[in-house]
Amino acid sequence: MAPTKQIVAGLLDVGYVDSGPPDGPAVVLLHGWPYDIHTYAEASRLLAAAGYRVVVPYLRGYGTTRFLSDETHRNGQQSVLAVDTVALMDALGIEKAVVGGADWGARTADIVAALWPERCAGLVSVSGYLIGSQQAGELPLAPEAELQWWYQYYFATERGRSGYGRYRREFARLIWRTASPKWDFDDATFERSAASLENPDHVAIVIHNYRWRIGLGDGEPEYDTLERRLAEAPVINVPTITLEGDANGAPHPAPSSYTGKFSGRHLHRTITGGIGHNLPQEAPEAFAQAVIDVNAQ
Repeated sequence: MAPTKQIVAGLLDVGYVDSGPPDGPAVVLLHGWPYDIHTYAEASRLLAAAGYRVVVPYLRGYGTTRFLSDETHRNGQQSVLAVDTVALMDALGIEKAVVGGADWGARTADIVAALWPERCAGLVSVSGYLIGSQQAGELPLAPEAELQWWYQYYFATERGRSGYGRYRREFARLIWRTASPKWDFDDATFERSAASLENPDHVAIVIHNYRWRIGLGDGEPEYDTLERRLAEAPVINVPTITLEGDANGAPHPAPSSYTGKFSGRHLHRTITGGIGHNLPQEAPEAFAQAVIDVNAQ
């Protein structure tokens, strides 16, 4: 990937990679947990070669992204990550972009498309519609479904906070293996991304994110209006391509469950060949093609 740059955007000094022609159609790609910008190492290269300007930021709590103030709450609630994304676009002078993501990044991309459609030329979302709410997160699931979220309940305890802080690399490797059981990644690939988890705010952001989802972590009042809008499960009306791997071992909705959440042009593609949860890194050609296709809609 291109060298990492830094820019002040909103509450953050954001670390990001900016590749491709500066006057090309803009694409903003958002990673998830426990991954980092290298989710898009190959996909961004393909898109830059096709003439796109590709911006891939480290989310708050990852890599070289830092808070500007020690006093800022280390908040991981869903709306905040989308506000960060819009602030980054503002700082970079990007009026409109195709926004894409996987895992946390897909949820964030969905929110940008739902709440700021005028900033979103198109959406590429792995695992589809992931916008949630605390109210929905507090509802119990069937036992087998709850089992898939074991780490969320671990993080709800102080033992979980301490354990994740102590064993974050081991934890990340476990999630990589279980979420993508057929992905034969090597140690170098893993370590390249695992280094991003050493960010001083990483544990606080991850723990707050998962506690907030199930009502065990408070959000900040300034985001209440956005969260109320998201709790209504807003329909997304920008052109969208949703993607799913045929071997995704992480919790994810069935594509049939979210078809009605996209009122604009919407295509769904299942990517075969043992593709797991980290689809953009496991199938970069398919992901890059989805960005190109949604931009053409």
